[in-house]
Amino acid sequence: MPVLDQFGSPIAPSRVAQRSDYVTRYSHNIRARYDAAQTTDENERHWANADYLGPNTSALPATRRKLRSRARYEAQENNSYAKGMILTLANDLIGTGPRLQLLTKDRAANQRVERSFGRWADEIGLAEKLRTMRVVKAVDGESFCMLGSNDRLEHPVKLDVRPFEADYVETPCANLFPAERQGIRFDEFGNPTAYYIFREHPGDGYPAMQQLGDWIDAKQIIHLFRCDRPGQQRGVTEIATALPLFAMLRRFTLATLAAAETAADFAAVMRTSANATTEAESLPKDGWFDAIPLEYRAMLTLPNGWDITQLKAEHPTTTYQMFKKEIINEIARCLNMPFNIAAANSADYNYASGWMDHQVYFRSVEVENSQWECRLLDRILRAWLDEAILIPGLLPMGVGPIGDWDWGWFWDGPTHVDPLKEASAQATRLANFTTTLADEFAREGKDWAEQIDQIVRERTILRDNDLNFPGTQNVPPQQADQAPATAA
Repeated sequence: MPVLDQFGSPIAPSRVAQRSDYVTRYSHNIRARYDAAQTTDENERHWANADYLGPNTSALPATRRKLRSRARYEAQENNSYAKGMILTLANDLIGTGPRLQLLTKDRAANQRVERSFGRWADEIGLAEKLRTMRVVKAVDGESFCMLGSNDRLEHPVKLDVRPFEADYVETPCANLFPAERQGIRFDEFGNPTAYYIFREHPGDGYPAMQQLGDWIDAKQIIHLFRCDRPGQQRGVTEIATALPLFAMLRRFTLATLAAAETAADFAAVMRTSANATTEAESLPKDGWFDAIPLEYRAMLTLPNGWDITQLKAEHPTTTYQMFKKEIINEIARCLNMPFNIAAANSADYNYASGWMDHQVYFRSVEVENSQWECRLLDRILRAWLDEAILIPGLLPMGVGPIGDWDWGWFWDGPTHVDPLKEASAQATRLANFTTTLADEFAREGKDWAEQIDQIVRERTILRDNDLNFPGTQNVPPQQADQAPATAA
């Protein structure tokens, strides 16, 4: 059968021969390859667990369940470093809670809605729930919450946010429904349409209730997780790569303590230079390896030929601190957290190095703040407004349709170690017009308009009481009015 070209015409035998010779000649001479793709006797065991599974097959329910249980064992039950890192991450991300800033042209209307939303958020404990969700997201790998109605709220808006663990979201009889084995239904574009929620936690010991659940519309469910692979449907614990390291840290600590205790258990050992047929042999057989009680500040006499030696604590005391520092530093890397934050220890840092290490961490916090705004806070606010608009007099009139409103969120800013240096840098940025008051106040999680209004009120009160603003010299008002003007 003749070989055809791209137009369907037969290729001349000479052309086929030339192409075959070209491929053979150049493929024979090419020797380029990836060393990491080669399997040798040295690396075969190292790469034995590498697989080609998809993003959802590699995180099947059984795998995620095992990772969750082990992460909870370390981060929530037994390892103080893991617990501290996760709590620090939640406190730095959520802080005292996000604050709404409406951006319509009517400032009075903005403040009215912001205050109402703030009172509602305080009543349902939104900040505390968000901190819990961040802890759960780090440990379990994903965090869920359900939007529902709570008639017990005193606020006119009865919307409530109920977080729940990932264990609730699973499809019973997953082998019968492979398309829904993650506990989620998706449309043709990959968007979730419904979640299967168990009525009771599978780990609470209610066998008759473990398979009972309901499909809940995706509009009521908020699902947060870090998507590491395209098409990933469920989250995996964020400390998965650090779980073996946590185990090493605890084992090394216990081994160091055991070595010290073993050396301390034996205060001294008695040795003899006597022959086996003389004094040593004459001791009673039941006297060997007996413990001899010692008294404080006592002089000890020994038989002829016997000597006593005190044991030394031969445990890795000189390398223990170094090992802990390195392994904690490696553990914290998967959370984008520097060592001095993970260990709560900046003994080896100065201001510049400490703040430089913080840059990567706080940039990660800013990126995640943006994710929480888009995927959680904006959805909560829209659900809140959908209910608030039905309540007469709750929302101001004349500010246009809600669909045209713009808003933002304020988060707590990081506390600077050296406020004087930061204030000097801030003054320089403002003087060079490389920043604005809005940006500088936003760094601290404050609304610049509210801060300016507060400064104006404070200055007015100080002036009315013959007091100058802090930082200026106190001059009586009458002298200040008579003082000659100075040239600019």
